[in-house]
Amino acid sequence: MSMKLDLGKVFFFILLLVLSTMTALAGNIKGIVLDKQTKEPLTGATIQITGTAQGVVADIDGNYTLNVKDGTYTIAVRYIGYKDILLNSVKVKAETLLNFEMESDAQALGEVSVTAQAKRNNEVALIQEQRRSLVVQSGVSAQQIAKTQDSNASEVISRVPGISIIDEKFVMVRGLSQRYNNVWMNGSAVPSSEADSRAFSFDIIPSSQLDNMVIVKSPAPEYPADFTGGFILINTKDMPSENSFNISIGGAINDQTHFKDFRKAKGSSMDWLGFGNGFRSLDAGMKGTLNMYPGYETGNTARIDVLNNGFNNDWTLKTIKPVGDLKLNMAYNRKWETESGRAIGMLAAVNYSNSYKTYLDMENSLYGPYDTNNDKYVYLRKATDNQYSNDIRLGALLNLTFQPRNSNHRYEFKNIFNQISKDRYSERTGFNAQPDNINNMEYYYSSRTTYNTQFTGRHSFDDSRFDWSVGYAYANRNLPDRRLIERTDRTNETMGIYRISREFTKLDEHIGSANINYRQDFQFGDIAPTLKAGAYGEYRTRTYNTRQFQYGWQPNNSLPKGFQFDNDVANNVLIDSNYGIDKLYMQEEVNYMNNYEGKNTQLSGYIGINVPIGPFSLYAGARYEYARQELIMNTRSYEESLQSTFYDYKDLFPSVNATYKLNEKHQFRLAYGKSVNRPEFRELSTSVYYDFDLGSSVMGNSSLQAAYIQNVDLRYEWYPSNGEQVSIALFYKHFENPIEWTYTMSGGTDPIYSYVNAKGANNYGIEVDIRKNLDFIGMRNFSFSFNGAWIKSKVQFKEGGNNIDRPMQGQSPYLINTGLFYNNPDKGWNAAVLYNRIGKRIIGVGNRYGSSSEGDARNIPNSYEMPRNSIDLSASKKFGKLEIKATVRDLLAERYYFKQFEDVTVNGQARTIEEVTRSYKPGRSYNLAIAYSF
Repeated sequence: MSMKLDLGKVFFFILLLVLSTMTALAGNIKGIVLDKQTKEPLTGATIQITGTAQGVVADIDGNYTLNVKDGTYTIAVRYIGYKDILLNSVKVKAETLLNFEMESDAQALGEVSVTAQAKRNNEVALIQEQRRSLVVQSGVSAQQIAKTQDSNASEVISRVPGISIIDEKFVMVRGLSQRYNNVWMNGSAVPSSEADSRAFSFDIIPSSQLDNMVIVKSPAPEYPADFTGGFILINTKDMPSENSFNISIGGAINDQTHFKDFRKAKGSSMDWLGFGNGFRSLDAGMKGTLNMYPGYETGNTARIDVLNNGFNNDWTLKTIKPVGDLKLNMAYNRKWETESGRAIGMLAAVNYSNSYKTYLDMENSLYGPYDTNNDKYVYLRKATDNQYSNDIRLGALLNLTFQPRNSNHRYEFKNIFNQISKDRYSERTGFNAQPDNINNMEYYYSSRTTYNTQFTGRHSFDDSRFDWSVGYAYANRNLPDRRLIERTDRTNETMGIYRISREFTKLDEHIGSANINYRQDFQFGDIAPTLKAGAYGEYRTRTYNTRQFQYGWQPNNSLPKGFQFDNDVANNVLIDSNYGIDKLYMQEEVNYMNNYEGKNTQLSGYIGINVPIGPFSLYAGARYEYARQELIMNTRSYEESLQSTFYDYKDLFPSVNATYKLNEKHQFRLAYGKSVNRPEFRELSTSVYYDFDLGSSVMGNSSLQAAYIQNVDLRYEWYPSNGEQVSIALFYKHFENPIEWTYTMSGGTDPIYSYVNAKGANNYGIEVDIRKNLDFIGMRNFSFSFNGAWIKSKVQFKEGGNNIDRPMQGQSPYLINTGLFYNNPDKGWNAAVLYNRIGKRIIGVGNRYGSSSEGDARNIPNSYEMPRNSIDLSASKKFGKLEIKATVRDLLAERYYFKQFEDVTVNGQARTIEEVTRSYKPGRSYNLAIAYSF
């Protein structure tokens, strides 16, 4: 049975489980916990039946529900920084309403031991964890997600200091590209979601599945050494604090897309669920034999029968007018408790979205060095694109938690499945460097599937803790039947068919991992050191296969006269009557060197010790990592000729994290650590892929070396009160052999992109993070957040090459994220105004090119994404169990601009030449959602 069908059944099984397990909720104690003075909800407060381990944790809005039998109880309410509430002789019969208002206490409370696990899904808890952490870290909680109404993890993480987003899905931390980040989900590694880079696509995870996200920024023994920007920990929701069933339905309208013409190719009946591969897949598979025309079965004259191999031969387009995007979410939370104190929790969720995006008159150009002699631009490509994209996202989550009678032990089984597809049609008109006029069309469909599962255990004893996990992750990325029509006027200066091709690509990646961590606390007088030790193992496999086909015809053929010059190739040329042995046929462009397999084995162990002495604590340790990469490639293009190349790494990574507490509210951190960045399979592979957006080919480099980085952090933190923080951080990173994106010129005008080790690089900057309530200026229920970063970097390349010293690709000189929030739980109102701006950053790298009339090499300048302002508005209102949410995304809808800048001298005068390489209007989006809780 195919993986596609298995994953579909997994989703429908989870959906059936959600629906079939709904039961009526039992009698309970319920209410809300508020700050007595500010009336703000105290998210994370614990409500406990004294003398038992039975308790719950207040949710984002301070609400709680505690399921008990009829009887008389003593209720204890506790929260860090507040005075305990002890309520005696509470008689419970059916549903009992108890609201609590807690008073602030100057003394911090001790730990509370209840059945419910301490939550990190609210700002107060996450900030408290950040304050107590032994490393430099930042994070975002489910509570903040609810305020911003972000729809996926990509939008969520962009609110974190020092974070910027590339292509609406890839994360950059402190100006470093996605390759310098490492991502774990629920304590286990996740596979890359991309075929051509080491990157995790954060847009595949809906925000409704998130409990919190933590970004660790300084190395530590317990974390993998393969991160330099950030180690991103994604935690999905687990044990529910109350029984509930929630459903939400929403829609969105973009003023550049909806109610306007949208061009779309024929799809399948399963496209609406994101499973459109079957309709577009290759019947013979990635290695099977296709049906040939008789007499033309082998060799260079082989001709593939277009009509009898299961190809989708419908190239026609239809025009629709999308009326809006659709988003559905459903979550079911259930907690079962026994009289003996055992608890079982289940959290199940499904989510679905169907969205459209249109970009019209999108500039897509590439320039050579400016012609100073004739004072004019030199185009390597000058084009305008129209692009129509339909994205489907389907996800499911099923988490089970078992809490034994002894609350010191806990077991979790977490599963998350996501399916995302993109159905896109693009058309490009313009001219190239020859210069030929061009008219190209791309029919593109991609699907990505990810599945993660973990089984974990946590065990606490009097003076030690022990946790373990085993996990499995799967990801694939399919490009079934990517079709291209390319037309030029190279022949007789008349627009005609230059090339028609189709490509099938399939990537599968599997990861198995195991993790064990041990912590032992000691007490020697006034000194209480902590020893940490652990081990981690991972085995990863990847298989990448591609097949490419080109349409052909003979000079003497039976096709209609002048067919190659027809202006409507899809409707008049690519039709059934034009396929045949003496008409249009297909030939396979066999290149086994474009396929590869990869295997990676990693074993690591660590030891660290934290020694607190008065206000000072020192956490030092080391991590040893052994990694072996095996890349299996074909040595000949015309036949399967597998050969393995091994890349071995054995390294010790020391780290030191020091904290000095001035008092309970102010502290300094100083951190040092060594990290590594190893090449990925695709970067080492010599396989070639044509990127339509770049208009160029991309290939790997088998001689890449690992990059090693020295990291230093200095940070000041101030915690004015619960849920508030101010931090200022300085950081510096020095790179040896950093892996950088570059290109070479083929034929003098066509760039081929690849990867290269630079000589070295430096990256440094400052981050500021502020989260503050505004009660002190009379703005009750208002809060303010600001995070910004100023970053500098420079990459040095070896002398004698074509690469130019420059800032690191994708690094912004500054980042600004700020927001004003209003939250009134009494009235049920929640609103936010969010602002974002990033500085000018390199998207396309420059290069040396040719020579000027004086014999000096000229530079093709870097291409920059220009700064733009983005404002989002959101508001929500609760009416009992009903909530209405409204959002405006990208209110200003400023145009995106990508530009090249070149300093030249023309007629004796110095000038800066500004060239637009890409620009488009994203439009503004209006969102409305209705949610109901049962």
